[in-house]
Amino acid sequence: MNITYYDHGTAAERWERARQFFDAKEYATAARILAPLADEVPEQVAPRLLLARAYYHSAQLRRAETELRAVLERDPVESYARLMLGRTLERQGRDAEAAPHLRLAAALTGGTAEPVA
Repeated sequence: MNITYYDHGTAAERWERARQFFDAKEYATAARILAPLADEVPEQVAPRLLLARAYYHSAQLRRAETELRAVLERDPVESYARLMLGRTLERQGRDAEAAPHLRLAAALTGGTAEPVA
């Protein structure tokens, strides 16, 4: 196996590198670092949630959906994942499927399920 820049370092170093790319809006690069990291530590929600966000922002909506569903399997009351899943489904034109996730996210946070302006 060839170690690349993206794979190099400890999990903490790769997490920090992924955050830097994400913060720089280099979402596809962040996802490239986060995908193996999320698989390495499947019990941790944070890497998978950031991976889903990176996929969402780079318009890889099916991948974002898959990761968000994995987060929600581990933590069904993770309100941000619930909101993101609703938004991801909306972006795919799946409004009816999105609605229950958006309502639940609103209920979990005391917010509203109305679209964000």
